[in-house]
Amino acid sequence: MDEEYDVIVLGTGLTECILSGLISVDRKKVLHMDRNDYYGGECASLNLLQCWSHFKQPGEPPEKLGKPRSYNIDLVPKFLMANGKLVKILLHTRVTRYLEFKSVGGSYVTKKGKVHKVPATEMEALSSSLMGMFEKTRFKDFLVYVVEFDVNKPKTHKGVDPNGPTHELLKKYNLDKSTTDFIGHALALYRDETWLEKPSMETIERVKLYHESLLQHGQSPYLYPLYGLGDLPQAFARLSAIYGGTYMLNKPIDGFVYDDKKRICGVTSEGVTARCKAVIADPSYFPDLVEKVGEISRCICILDHPIPKTNDSESCQIILPQNQIGRQNDIYISCVSFAHHVAPAGKYIVEISTIVETGDPRSEIQPAIDLLGDILHSFFTIQPLFVPKNNSQQDGIYISNSYDSTTHFETIADDVIRIYKQFTGLDDVSHILVPAPNDEPEGENQTNG
Repeated sequence: MDEEYDVIVLGTGLTECILSGLISVDRKKVLHMDRNDYYGGECASLNLLQCWSHFKQPGEPPEKLGKPRSYNIDLVPKFLMANGKLVKILLHTRVTRYLEFKSVGGSYVTKKGKVHKVPATEMEALSSSLMGMFEKTRFKDFLVYVVEFDVNKPKTHKGVDPNGPTHELLKKYNLDKSTTDFIGHALALYRDETWLEKPSMETIERVKLYHESLLQHGQSPYLYPLYGLGDLPQAFARLSAIYGGTYMLNKPIDGFVYDDKKRICGVTSEGVTARCKAVIADPSYFPDLVEKVGEISRCICILDHPIPKTNDSESCQIILPQNQIGRQNDIYISCVSFAHHVAPAGKYIVEISTIVETGDPRSEIQPAIDLLGDILHSFFTIQPLFVPKNNSQQDGIYISNSYDSTTHFETIADDVIRIYKQFTGLDDVSHILVPAPNDEPEGENQTNG
């Protein structure tokens, strides 16, 4: 540790581990440390005993929940879009060889308190219970337009200005408000109503991504790794080690060293200072350099049945659009189960998440709770939402955002790309979204615990 590194990475959350892997592949010298004795940080996967301790539950887990060590419960569960940016980064780094994925059983949205499958193909549009007969035809025409749209072929624009606001595109197809809601929030995966003012081309690209991801697997556009998300940070840690990165868990951080220009140049742990040119870290390591922009409520529920009205899916996502429930933010539900080796036979793990809007966050998620049926046990927590406020180009400290309430990884991939651009100084980092040639060095550096 008593040597100089191109970058020291603090925290083994997914964002930090992806960046550690990418930078190691770039042949930079990386030291990666975590104050915890486990990988994952805020997005770790825990067994039931660990969860019981983490959420300060009284006594021991009841027998009705099954074997505690059969659980791998994600603290921040998310799905991968099959054709999304994170999957492309996985293919670029070939981390996929360490993981096995399973298609998520279905993607759903609510309308007037009822659960409906999200229609994303012409056939689904015509058979969907979300819309009336004439609205189905209008929505089908919209989907056909999106699928055929090519920014380089003006004929496919059909009179729509790709740079014009999205609401003008939707007006062309005379879609009603509830249809607009699920297009924006369940297909394009926007998180607020400003999407209606964004360029039509951006919305078209988002809906295209959902459609193309769905076509890859048929049931839904989402993937989930067997044995839980906890293996994702470890897979990138292994990648970093292969390329010479050094990992140290259970390392308390005592302080930081700065040069005369107030740029970070070292990290001290247990009396030893490792010198560096830059630091990448999660918000917990630099509390004075981040600002709180909100709070997220998360409720993890253990069930002994699938979520009702989801076709008995062993896994699924449900989005409750804000306009449907009188809120300013969507509520997200994710469900995985024994089918993914994250719970005992017959058990399902459901997480509800949203941005806190009032002084009574538990009541805010009640519309989602009402969809689940009987709950064996639940864990409820409120987590702060931090974003960096420092000038990373001046102080050499690159801080990730807190994990948001969405049930997909696209926002995390965007954060990885943001920090990677800042760290490398490159304007175009599209190469990390392209499969890399097979030039892996032989041998594997050992991680240090």
